[in-house]
Amino acid sequence: MRGKTEKKEFGDYQTPPDFAEMVCKYLYDDLNIRPKFIIEPTAGVGAFLKASLNIFKESEKVFGVEIYEKYCDKCREILDDRLTIICDDFFNFNTPSIVDTDSKVLIVGNPPWVTNSDLEYNLPKKMNFKKLSGTDAITGASNFDICEYMILKLIEEFKNTDATIAMLCKTSVARNVFQEIYRRNINSGYFKIINFNATKIFNISASACLLVIDLKREYCNLPICEVSDIEDPTMITSIIKCSDGVLTNISENVLDLEGNCCFEWRQGVKHDCSSIMELKKIGSNIYENKRKEKVKLEETLVFPLMKSSSFKKPIISDNFSKFVIVTQKKTRDDTKYIRKLAPLTWKYLNDNIKLFDKRKSSIYRGAPPFSMFGVGDYSYSKYKVGVSGFYKKPLFSLLFNCEDIAKPIMLDDTSYFISFENYDDAYTCMLMLNSDKVQDFLYSISFQDAKRPYTKKVLQRLDIEKCIKKIKLKDLMETELKYQLPKYITDNIFDNFKNRLFEEYKIDFGVQLSF
Repeated sequence: MRGKTEKKEFGDYQTPPDFAEMVCKYLYDDLNIRPKFIIEPTAGVGAFLKASLNIFKESEKVFGVEIYEKYCDKCREILDDRLTIICDDFFNFNTPSIVDTDSKVLIVGNPPWVTNSDLEYNLPKKMNFKKLSGTDAITGASNFDICEYMILKLIEEFKNTDATIAMLCKTSVARNVFQEIYRRNINSGYFKIINFNATKIFNISASACLLVIDLKREYCNLPICEVSDIEDPTMITSIIKCSDGVLTNISENVLDLEGNCCFEWRQGVKHDCSSIMELKKIGSNIYENKRKEKVKLEETLVFPLMKSSSFKKPIISDNFSKFVIVTQKKTRDDTKYIRKLAPLTWKYLNDNIKLFDKRKSSIYRGAPPFSMFGVGDYSYSKYKVGVSGFYKKPLFSLLFNCEDIAKPIMLDDTSYFISFENYDDAYTCMLMLNSDKVQDFLYSISFQDAKRPYTKKVLQRLDIEKCIKKIKLKDLMETELKYQLPKYITDNIFDNFKNRLFEEYKIDFGVQLSF
């Protein structure tokens, strides 16, 4: 067997035989799949091969493809005349070439559960396989999941056939594939996500599922995905719909607030050097970094910092425990000005320049020393309404620095915010976002098993124009009550908020506004 290092390099999580048997039994009994040919494209030690041979007794041929020679030898120990083992690299292998694609084919298995950055071997040629934008292609968005790549490769190879693809994967991968299959307009009869307990099966902490895609030769493209559980796969627990390229949980009694947010949701500052940049204040101009080093710095470039885990109240304005050095007003600004403006800070940064030079992300390549990202005029706004990307139930907080209004609060890069220049507008927006109607909608377009249920892409789907038309002053007052806030919102404050939206974004609320 491979050692721990090899297992990571190959993304190796072998399927328990009894679970492989359960999956194949579900495909045979519940979905009535009767394939002539079966392919396991990443065979491993052969759990799915054994299960397939045992369950699909009418199948004529079963093929196992595996790159690792020792695993191929293990698979060859399975005694069945229908079985053929092929030692080859999946990424360069033409999978359809081994079967008659005019016949019913089942592709079943458990591809590697890792991203391309985790693997040193068994990797596809580096490519922008989703055709991402220039910015996304050089940042985290291009750090794609190997399992997702493999499934999409199989879909591309077997499109316009009557093949069924059944793969174990993370649920986030399954949803990405669901989006992509409709983006590419690939014929499919049904798309199913059957959840299972990955801790129990693989002893890993991940939201996981069996993904089943019924490809079709003729045109068929239903934008619906049924979700169930492996313990009772016939019981549909939810339905996901793909519309205009985005996914939504179909729920009753949820307002349609789908659209494009007129506000630009921003991500907090990104520096990838928290041991130096993030500080705790211990005295006048004295700070302690995460390495427990005490340093004296000018206050000039040091700002209060809100981490994702700190979003615990609807209004946060004082008692800051964390601070961050902000080196630029805008991305790519020259940082040499710090030498004269804040010489102590400049020395501190230069004393630790080796740590900055070790930052891995390509976004820092060619940038001025101590560069940051996620900085702009919006970072310095007096008032922000922010939210943690990690919380399952989003709490939107009104953020401002009542101790020093000239020193706005900065957020970390796992948080998202919109900027305001006056308190009343920010307060109104905070109430609106925390209202039950908006919360229910956000829940319907997010997925609680995602690492970050609430990202910029999710938040940007909230149409503020629709919110204003469907949310009344009564809803805002109820939100105040829910969060035990003093009564503050009034008709006048709400109307002023609408007026400013009309003036700035030309939003027509279909009502007479006072000017």
